[in-house]
Amino acid sequence: MEINDNILDDVFGYTLENDEDIAEKIAHDLRSRRIERNISRAVLAKESGVALANIVRFENSHFISLQNLIKIAMYLGYSGEMKNLFVQQKYDTLEELEIIKKNMNKKRARK
Repeated sequence: MEINDNILDDVFGYTLENDEDIAEKIAHDLRSRRIERNISRAVLAKESGVALANIVRFENSHFISLQNLIKIAMYLGYSGEMKNLFVQQKYDTLEELEIIKKNMNKKRARK
């Protein structure tokens, strides 16, 4: 059995293959959380400071700026999840882990 960092792959047997799939999943989940809380798009727009057209576009076409996504996440109480998006190191091999350990205290990457 292959070791996999993504528990969703193991539990549900699927992966998100590309940026469009990931954006669609995030948009779908946002819409679900909004509806569960009985928040209309108009209220979400007003309270988060994101234009209604941007919310509609995100839910329908899955496009949004990072800044607007952060504003929506903050209003819905997901600021911690956004802040911690890249907190943990990810690696697939022991070689990658060794590179990460070697470079942990560096301030910038070089060739």
